[in-house]
Amino acid sequence: MDSDTPKQHLQHRQAEEQTTEQQQTTGQQAGLSFDSVEELLRYDNLQTAPPPAIAERLKVSLEQEPKPKRSWWQRFFAGRASE
Repeated sequence: MDSDTPKQHLQHRQAEEQTTEQQQTTGQQAGLSFDSVEELLRYDNLQTAPPPAIAERLKVSLEQEPKPKRSWWQRFFAGRASE
């Protein structure tokens, strides 16, 4: 006869279902491929939201960054535009 009690049988079946779900999820995620690391990071950025405290600190930090200087060719041609 079968020595499994109904409770043991249920637990075994649930464990099998979890394993199957994990394998299916892994299979779906494995289908993604990226041409570059930057592309992967952009994708991940869209999928993951930072915690609110970190998002606020990042916003404040970015506001304090100095404006980038114009590139040498923009400065060069801006001076020549008046000639």
